[in-house]
Amino acid sequence: MKDSDSLHRGPDGDENIERGNWTNKTEYILSMIGYAVGLGNIWRFPYLTYKHGGVTFLIAYILMLALCGVPLFFLESAHGQFCSQGPINVWRAVPLFQGLGVAMVLMSVLVSIYYNAIIAYSLYYLFASFQFPLPWASCLSWSDSNCSITLIEKCNVTGVLVANWTQGNITCPPSNIVTVPVQSPSEQYWDRVALQRSSGLDETGPIVWHLALCLLLSIIVVAASLTKGIKSSGKVVYFTTIFPIVVIVVLLIRGVTLEGASNGIQFFIGSISNFSKLSDSELWKDAASQTMFSQSVAFGGIHALSSYNHFHNNMMMDTIVVSAANLGTALVAGIAVFSILGHMAFIYGKPIESVVEEGLSLAFIAYPEALTKLPISPLWSILFFLMLFAIGLDYLFVVIEVISTSLIDALPKLFFSKRSLINIVTCVIIFLLSLTCMTRAGVYWVTLLDHFAGSWLLLALALLEVIAVSYIYGVNRFIKDIEMMIGKKSFCFWLGWKACWVFFSPCILLLILVWSLSVFTRPTYGKVEYPAWGLALGWCMAAFCLIWILVFAVYKLMRAKGSLWQRLRSTCSPSEEWHPYLDIHRGERYAQEELCLKDSWH
Repeated sequence: MKDSDSLHRGPDGDENIERGNWTNKTEYILSMIGYAVGLGNIWRFPYLTYKHGGVTFLIAYILMLALCGVPLFFLESAHGQFCSQGPINVWRAVPLFQGLGVAMVLMSVLVSIYYNAIIAYSLYYLFASFQFPLPWASCLSWSDSNCSITLIEKCNVTGVLVANWTQGNITCPPSNIVTVPVQSPSEQYWDRVALQRSSGLDETGPIVWHLALCLLLSIIVVAASLTKGIKSSGKVVYFTTIFPIVVIVVLLIRGVTLEGASNGIQFFIGSISNFSKLSDSELWKDAASQTMFSQSVAFGGIHALSSYNHFHNNMMMDTIVVSAANLGTALVAGIAVFSILGHMAFIYGKPIESVVEEGLSLAFIAYPEALTKLPISPLWSILFFLMLFAIGLDYLFVVIEVISTSLIDALPKLFFSKRSLINIVTCVIIFLLSLTCMTRAGVYWVTLLDHFAGSWLLLALALLEVIAVSYIYGVNRFIKDIEMMIGKKSFCFWLGWKACWVFFSPCILLLILVWSLSVFTRPTYGKVEYPAWGLALGWCMAAFCLIWILVFAVYKLMRAKGSLWQRLRSTCSPSEEWHPYLDIHRGERYAQEELCLKDSWH
């Protein structure tokens, strides 16, 4: 096992016959791009760019990407590739922090629950798009009296609102005209048909079966795509990664040719840019947070995917390619979204800000409504929701791979031959957990999970990760590990990376984490407040992820020998199992270190 004979190539050209490798570099890059280019690139990034004044947000975002996002992506890629292990076993480098890997896996599972729900929503809208006209284009039998495409004005006659106030030659005085709040057909379709939304988290209601069936179909697709792990998912990503990018470009080309598109684009990155906003602390918080989410660091996925690389793969170039593709996709998606929203605002004669929404509302209310204004609207709707479905699948592929890789690495003799079974069981468990989000209160669960599992918790794990590698394991030792893979580099080459890993990245993460907790607000969905037990459950979910860091730290200290100080030093030093997977790659450095470790703490 793991000896020099393992250098002989397997039947698929694998360098590592035991664990396997990517069939080719393209499949790895596409998997990474699919993982990084998440749903947030479609709805969160465009909204934040608009919110913070266009170019000003892009300046802050690119700076945060360079100082924090890219360095952490590089760190995780190198960490996983060096030892060919998943997010838990990579912490053999610093055994005291092995619970950090467990926390990453658990956070990925929590995020996958609501991500799975969003995929089900996308799949339902995809099927609903095979109608002409689109079912949310007008108020139909499922709507109520508040549904209207245009504003409803009524006359306040002696305290009673009258819809038709013209009687003879008498009209309603302008001071008595009242605008009645209405909901668009797309908004009511989302609430009353797709979600069948209840009044709040307290009112769970029954399972919405059309959504549950869509959820089942999506999880079957995921399980079928992962029958052979990365060998099969690597083939699927040729579609699930390339197709969304093609659709975004097609939507961009179609969008910019529409009347009013220029107004939407100006609101995205154009005329409203206000450089004085660069002094706004909220802008920098949002830019740093979006950078972390869009790069998908601290979820364990980068560790898992990079662990199947060849040892001498240049992961630094991979980092630059994936980060550039991620940024480019977000920009193109933003222009595509806002050009079509600009067209909708032009048709309605409304200001662009009145049609812009954030998050789920942008994807399932505002944008579907805008699509109804396009010629051959079902075609564009099918393409859009098929794109969302494919983007969601890419993320779920990696989450399942994170779990299976962690289990197989922990108990290779027991689980190696059962990868397909592990993937199927994991898919079934995630399906069952996601059924909570398929009830009439499901969208409230989605919002709650996103608020707690996908926000400050991610920042906390990323901060602990960069501290553990840079300060405890040692940034210079880490650089030597990287040079074993990509060759010697100059001092000047590493200066920028070291500055980010040691100073910029941890400082930015710490500041943003403290800021996020200090301005913490209760989650809401629209105007619906969450009950106290819902908030308590959210904090418990976050605590459940973090507690394993403490549990494993205590366990490792108890297992170590010597005084407390000796135990602490021992658990902060690499274990005997920390080294490149194959003997042929360890060289003299790790051969000598293995001998020294046996006597190091006596």
